Amino acid sequence: MRGWHYLTVPAALMSVLLPFGVEAQGRTATPLSAIDWLDNPAPLARLPRAPLIGIPLPKKIDEPSVAITGTAPQVTTRPLGQGAPRTVGLVPAAMTGIAPDLWRASNIDDLVRLIGNLPDLDVPAANALLFTVLLANATVMGDDAQDALTRARVEKLMRLGAVDPALALIEQAGAISDPALFDLWADLSLLAGTEDTVCATLTRAPYLNRDIGLRIFCAARGGDWDIAALTFGSAKALALLPRETLDVLDRFLHPDLFEDAAPLPAPRRMDPLTFRLFETIGEPLPTGPLPRAYAVADLRDLIGWKSQLQAAERLTRAGALPDNRLLGLYTDRKPAASGGIWDRVQAVQRFDVALSTGSPDAIAKTLAPAWRAMQEAGLEVSFSAAFYDRLASITLNGTAQQMQLEMGLLSPDYEVVAAQVQTGVSLGADMDVILATAAGTAAATPPKDAQPRAIHDAFAGATARADLVEMTRTGKLGEALLRTLGDLRAGAHGDSTALRSALGTLRELGLEDTARRAALQILLTKVAQ
Repeated sequence: MRGWHYLTVPAALMSVLLPFGVEAQGRTATPLSAIDWLDNPAPLARLPRAPLIGIPLPKKIDEPSVAITGTAPQVTTRPLGQGAPRTVGLVPAAMTGIAPDLWRASNIDDLVRLIGNLPDLDVPAANALLFTVLLANATVMGDDAQDALTRARVEKLMRLGAVDPALALIEQAGAISDPALFDLWADLSLLAGTEDTVCATLTRAPYLNRDIGLRIFCAARGGDWDIAALTFGSAKALALLPRETLDVLDRFLHPDLFEDAAPLPAPRRMDPLTFRLFETIGEPLPTGPLPRAYAVADLRDLIGWKSQLQAAERLTRAGALPDNRLLGLYTDRKPAASGGIWDRVQAVQRFDVALSTGSPDAIAKTLAPAWRAMQEAGLEVSFSAAFYDRLASITLNGTAQQMQLEMGLLSPDYEVVAAQVQTGVSLGADMDVILATAAGTAAATPPKDAQPRAIHDAFAGATARADLVEMTRTGKLGEALLRTLGDLRAGAHGDSTALRSALGTLRELGLEDTARRAALQILLTKVAQ
């Protein structure tokens, strides 16, 4: 404001000093001030044209003085306090083909319910599309809406057992400084074994979380045993934690007092902190009866090989583990026992060795037991993806040739395999539908059974669900894909009408590869039965 004073003070002084100037006419006037420029102010025309605070004068805007039309201009609006849009996701649109505005027009509460209520899809191609939708870069307006949707996406990934992608997604969303996401980030970190990062963050910013149990755990991990003991004593006296949690925390903080004590019973309600505490006190819990996310803890090298194998199979069936990771565990070492999972491991290892020799006889001899073992485990799609590239160039006959064809049709090379089928190879009554589906066409003769007939109709030009297609045109692509996946799951479990419309909708939306692979997997496997 100094500049404005610079402009107005001289004029004010002129009005005050004017009478003195008139009275003093004709005689020598004494200085009226010790500051010369107050007595002889500069002409107004010489004064600066703008205040002396660094603000430039506005430039003339070259625009018409009147509007061309009376039409209201296009104005973008958003509620106050909503914040700028943020993009959260791990896979860019260049890889997925899905624009970041896939949730733009959908109601966030509806999306949260839809994601939360979506059951296990059972079909590997459907799982792959679901992971794509959940991990795709997505923009949502408003911090609260973004947090709610991010939490729903992360929780779904967690239920599928995809702990590492869920952890990366929530960290990108800012969970390290967001109280609304911090607790879920802490749970994922405890499952992944990276709880030290959470504890360090909580020590710096205690306001992020109010979980007394986590505070006690982190204080002890950080070496603040006095604080941990004091907090534990307060929690115990005030009954701030369940009795089961207090018991395991007591053993965690005072191990010397429980050296000869019997193991604690498994808690009725499990959470990641309790799970980690049981492991810390030397009483690890089996993950088989627990939700799928806990199986990730069994993938570590410090866990027994059998537990690693069981966890890997469980996660692979849900699409949460790459096929080559399972193969690596299968071939890691020689089984020391027989029966159950050990027979499956042995069959896969023998087939892997036979492939290395390149001998058709050895391959044919070992393929049958390996293929049947993987079918029983519901892992034939993963087995095909892992081994078919090496098997494709081998010439087999009889039953082995039929299995080789099935593996090829379940692999990413299904279309090439279908085009090169040799005469005399049969996959049963649905052979024509299977080969036509792999080529993206319909068989000449519709099958009689309901499920193959629904697939035939979808590739013969069955109409997609009009309401879902319309959603994609109004900014609800993500919602439309989730609802389509729900229909596909119902179709895989016997609803032929839902199967027909789901496959038709996928094709209408340009997801031809997903539609074909899902249809082939339903026809050739028992994973959806």
